[in-house]
Amino acid sequence: MPVFHLSDAVAFPPAHFARKDGLLAVGGDLSPKRLILGYKMGIFPWFSEGDPICWWSPDPRLVLDPSEIRISRSLKKVIKKNRFEIRIDSAFEEVIENCAGIRSEKREGTWITPEMIQAYRALHESGWAHSFEAWFRGELVGGLYGVGLGGVFFGESMFSKMSDSSKTALAALGEYAKKYSIDMIDCQMTTAHLMSFGARDIPRAIFLERLKKSLSKRTRRGHWG
Repeated sequence: MPVFHLSDAVAFPPAHFARKDGLLAVGGDLSPKRLILGYKMGIFPWFSEGDPICWWSPDPRLVLDPSEIRISRSLKKVIKKNRFEIRIDSAFEEVIENCAGIRSEKREGTWITPEMIQAYRALHESGWAHSFEAWFRGELVGGLYGVGLGGVFFGESMFSKMSDSSKTALAALGEYAKKYSIDMIDCQMTTAHLMSFGARDIPRAIFLERLKKSLSKRTRRGHWG
């Protein structure tokens, strides 16, 4: 399949036109309008600093059903002891900057460029993007962020500065999802860490079917905290 070059018009080709590696298109911008449209079509941005904006729709797609989240015995003990204070949407910018910083410190490279941080800050201010945070003695030590649309939470990244902190934030997202009828957490790319929580790969075609159904639900736009 060819890679599409986007124009200034806020539009995407259908996700099923993506290449085998998941790359669909390059170009465009990171405006809230384009990002939201991309998520609704099963497409998300992922690129390194200095590269053009790349848009992806991998096949298969890793998803986590809130009702199927697996919590280990050790993590259950941590949660039961209330080791961490969980907050939602209280420090979104700190969370995304930590997600970028941790990867840079480990020299893993990051797609969370200054341009991406600015774009998702705008999404958060518009009520679309959210953070789940783990705090310990008044310090932010772990968390994750993503975008909420209809019955889907599109997870973007997570970080941890203290053992079990990001895992506790993910468990909190799972509980929130069950409470507010979020029936799918999109994990985008396959990782062993997320699979240990119960995430599983599904064909893109099935993901897109589930996405369409889940987007028919009302979006809880605004501050989730």
